[in-house]
Parts: sequence; structure tokens; C-alpha cells
Amino acid sequence: MTASQPGPLANDVSGTEVSDNAGKSVRSVTGITVRLAGDSGDGMQLLGTQLTNTSALAGNDVATFPDFPAEIRAPRGTRAGVSGFQLQFASEEIFTPGDTLDALVVMNPAALVTNLGDLRKGGILIANEDGFNAKEFKLAKVEADPLESDIINQSYRLVKVPMTKLTRAAVEEHGLSAKNADRCKNFFAMGLVYWLFGRSLEPTLRFIQEKFYKKPDVVAANEAALRAGWAYGETTEAFGESYSVEAAELQPGTYRNIMGNQALAWGLITASKISGKELFYGTYPITPASDILHELTKHKNFGVRTFQAEDEIAAICATIGAAFGGEMAVTASSGPGIALKGEAMGLGVMMEMPMIVINVQRGGPSTGLPTKTEQSDLLQAMFGRNGEAPMPVLAPRSPADCFDMAIEAWRIAAETMTPVMLLSDGYIANGSEPWKIPEMNSLPKITIQHPPATSGEEPFLPYERDENLSRPWAVPGTDGLMHRIGGLEKEDRTGNVSYDPDNHQHMVQTRAEKVARIADRIPEQDVLGETSGDVLVVSWGGTYGACHTAVSRARMDGHDVSHAHLRYLNPMPRNIGTLLKSFRKVIVPELNAGQLRMLLRSEFLVDCIGINKIKGKPFTVNELVDAIQSHAAPARKSKAG
Repeated sequence: MTASQPGPLANDVSGTEVSDNAGKSVRSVTGITVRLAGDSGDGMQLLGTQLTNTSALAGNDVATFPDFPAEIRAPRGTRAGVSGFQLQFASEEIFTPGDTLDALVVMNPAALVTNLGDLRKGGILIANEDGFNAKEFKLAKVEADPLESDIINQSYRLVKVPMTKLTRAAVEEHGLSAKNADRCKNFFAMGLVYWLFGRSLEPTLRFIQEKFYKKPDVVAANEAALRAGWAYGETTEAFGESYSVEAAELQPGTYRNIMGNQALAWGLITASKISGKELFYGTYPITPASDILHELTKHKNFGVRTFQAEDEIAAICATIGAAFGGEMAVTASSGPGIALKGEAMGLGVMMEMPMIVINVQRGGPSTGLPTKTEQSDLLQAMFGRNGEAPMPVLAPRSPADCFDMAIEAWRIAAETMTPVMLLSDGYIANGSEPWKIPEMNSLPKITIQHPPATSGEEPFLPYERDENLSRPWAVPGTDGLMHRIGGLEKEDRTGNVSYDPDNHQHMVQTRAEKVARIADRIPEQDVLGETSGDVLVVSWGGTYGACHTAVSRARMDGHDVSHAHLRYLNPMPRNIGTLLKSFRKVIVPELNAGQLRMLLRSEFLVDCIGINKIKGKPFTVNELVDAIQSHAAPARKSKAG
């Protein structure tokens, strides 16, 4: 074991000992950013999830960023096979999983070399020294043991721990094979991290009991490994101190930690209940959207019906059938699958059927980077159908916001009688944050009315319009409501097939106007800061947290900068044009080559400045702060964010 000279964490606010634990000081800090990295079979995602849940139960605000290998089973020990989990937990409100790391835990050389660049100077580096051997060096393509380099030993607080050996010793009495014993080392690492950051063992002990209750020997071994990791931290001389993070002051209420895909699933279920409709979900598995299906299948008691189709086209066509049948219809995919669904989405637009199409964006094109995040499907959502086929487009800003935007997407679809695109992304889908559980009676009802049966004496007009330009949603089999439906152009009001050019232009314009009128029924764009001034940062999707934090920091430094985050992308809020023209400069950060910037320029004739990143990674706050400062006027007297 070795350890360089200790130093305070980057988020340290007190710099003093606040208590004493086994002869070691406990330092109070406002927040900690830690990343856990190892081979995809090392259990880093489980370790990260448990650390997240434990921190949430401790009352901290939390934000996470899991990072998976792109291949289903990348070669063990290679850089391509590294699985990581980043978490920030804090005693104040946070919006991102952190920029630079205060602590990095690595299980092998590949994890070290692919993650070390994000560890701040003086940060804590904990390495499983048993995973650093000649075989692992070759797999990771390093020539020598990186833990012995002067750069690491001089730049970081390195703690080498023989985790594999210590774990085997801790579980020896429980009779596990060497292979199964080694699987417990993530719990040893967990116990060590829990001690270092003052986390309670109790939630994870309960998890072990519930997860492995059918295997008493595995329960006993994992518990022993967890406690051994804690005891190691408490007794080793490698750490001179541990750290504590007080509970955050959140709004009163009942909270739970929630991931984006989970929140989407729960929002869809809630929307079905408050609208009195059963939920049909037709889909085909694809990363990173598949977990929506996995979550929905757990809740058949709420009337959820899930259908895993043979391909993407079958999935959306079944969804159209469910919408025609009068129920809440949803399908989901990622960019490649959305491309395959394009023709059927056009059919939904032509039929004017209420349904939700979810796109959990990932790196592209083609298979691209299936486990990495990107925002490159905005133009696909806006224009990726043949003909003039406008659809409303919404985008949640965070994991918890997925719940609200799923409900909002269904409200708009049902009110407007049109398919709605909901754009999430990999960063939101796999990330997590505290979510305040709402009271069901506080959620506004979604009222859906189907035309009643008639005697049939008067012809039914399936394309008659209401004040929203929405046509009636007739349930098949209702007496007197027989009508023609399909993909050919419809005659106004009657729905008969029509090849009349004037009718076609009228129907195209009516469908477009129907979507445009949604702007009158959504909130005006809100702004962090003033509604006019020097610089306006405009963002959408998963960039919200980094942009919000960066703008708040720039404002505290005295810059005249404001932030507008778009959750409604088509149509945009009715005041967005006025906002854009009320600032000297408009900056648009996006994880693409400038798609929202293109839309804003063409629609509002504003010369926006793009900040673009296409690396499969989210923006860091520091990247955006630097960009804002490079375009903003010189700072004045600092002001509150």
C-alpha cells in the first residue's frame, strides 16, 4: 500500500476536522464526485447504483452518469470493455454528475488509463493492485505498471488495495469457488467507498438480503465482503481522513431516486390512468431505449399491455392499430429504429391518430455509438418523414422531467389527434436524480371523449374539426360511425379518398396549422436571469444541467447572461422569437453539429453561435463556462444566479 500526501477535496468548505472516527479525522464537504470503473463484469454499475441509493437515502442531492461498453461483451481487460459509473452527491442542489473527479476507483489497468484524465490533481485514486499484472497490462496495451509511474504518485493520492486477495480471505469460510469469491470484490470496494464517504451499510445489506435470498451462502459472502471493505478503510493507514456530506435542503415531500427510462415508463402509466385509457406499448429492443419496455412489463396490474414485435416496423404498425382501437398507444426506439418507423409515422400523421413515438437518442449514424449520448436526431424528428408531415416534438430536460413530459406528450397527442415525438437521450435515460413523488389528485386530468353511437341517418364526418383543428376519435364498432381510414389523402370532412389538388393543399396546411396552434396551449418560455441583455444561452434535452450550472456560475462572476431551456421544440413557445432578439448574442450548446441552431436561424433570422460536441460524452460545466465567457461582455459587479 502507498499513499501520497493527503489534501482536501475540491468541494471542501470547512477544511477542518468535524469529528473523530477510529483516530482519523472526518472532513465536512459540500459535495463529492466519484467514478467507479472496471471491466464490464466487475459489477461497477451495481456498485454505483447502491452508492446512489444510499446517498439519496442520506438526504443528499444526487446526479449520476453510467457509462457502458458499446459491445455486448467486449474482450475482458481491454479498454473497449471498461464499464464506468460516475456520481455526484451533495448537500446543495446540483444539476450534473460533476466535471472533474474527486475520487476514482479502478479495478484494472484499462479502467485506469481510460479514466485517469478526469481525476483532478490531488484527487484520490484507489486501485485494486491485484488487477495490475503482466496479462492485464498486455490487454490494456500499456508497457509497464502505470501505478509505479512518477506522474501518478506525484499528482494523485494513490491508495493501492489488494482487493481480490482481501475479498477471498473475507469470504473463505462461506465455501465459494475462487470464481464466485472474486465476484464479491465489488462489494469489498463498496464497503471501502462507503467508509471513505460516510455512507451507511444498512441499505446495501437489505439489498443483498432481498437480491440473493434464495442463496444463503452468496448472501453471507457478499455481506462479509462489504463489511471487510469498511473495516479495511477504518483500520488501514493509507487514508488519513474520511469525508461527510450533510443532507441537502430539498423541497418538502417524499422523494425517491429515479432513472430517465424508468420515469418515462411511470409517466406513461400515469397518463393512461388520468385519461382513462389502457396503455399499449409496441416496441423492438434497442439500446438505450429497451429499459422502458423492461419497466413497463412489471406493471401489468395497471392495465399495461406490452408487445415486443419482430421488428421496428411491426412495432409501430401495431401501435397505430392500438390508437385506431381507441387506447393510449406508445412506441419507442433509438435513431436507427426511428428511421425504420418513418413511413408508419407518416401514416399516423395522415390518419391523424393520437400516439407517442419516443426516441432515446444515441451516437450515430447507423449503429454508431449505441451506449453513448448524442442529440443528433432533432432534424430527423422534425423532418424525417416523406411529404409534409409535421409532428409535435417535446424533449425532457432531466431524468425526473421524463415523468412530466411523458404526461404532456399524451395530453398534446389526445387533444390534437396527432402522433407526438418525445426526444430523450442516453444521458437522461441512464442517469438518475431525486424525484419528488406527486400526489395523483394534483395531476390535471386528460379528458378524452369519443363520439357516441348514432342511428346512422346522418353521415359521420371523420374529418370534421373542433377549435384545435382536431378530428373526432371514433372507436371502431360504434354504431353509425363507420368511415374510411388509411394512407391516401382524405377529402376534407368526409374522409373519402381524394386526388383533388386544392383539397390536398388544404389538408396539408390544416395538419400543419393544427400543430402550430399547440403553441397557444403550452407555457411561454421561462428564463434563468433577465429577459433581455448581453448573452442568452439556449439549450434543449440533456444539456440542461450543464448549461444551467454554467450560466449560474457566469452570473455569479458578474456576466450579463441568461438561460432559456427548450422543452417544446415543435412548435416552440410563442415568445421565443422575442427572447432571441432581445439579446446581443445567442449561444446554442448542442451535442450535434448545430441542428437547433439551424432551426432558430431559419425561423427567427437570428445569427446564433453554436457550441458543438460530438464525442459521445455530455458537456462539462467548465467547457460551457469558458465558452460563455469568451462571448460575453466583460464582467460587471457579481450578482445572484
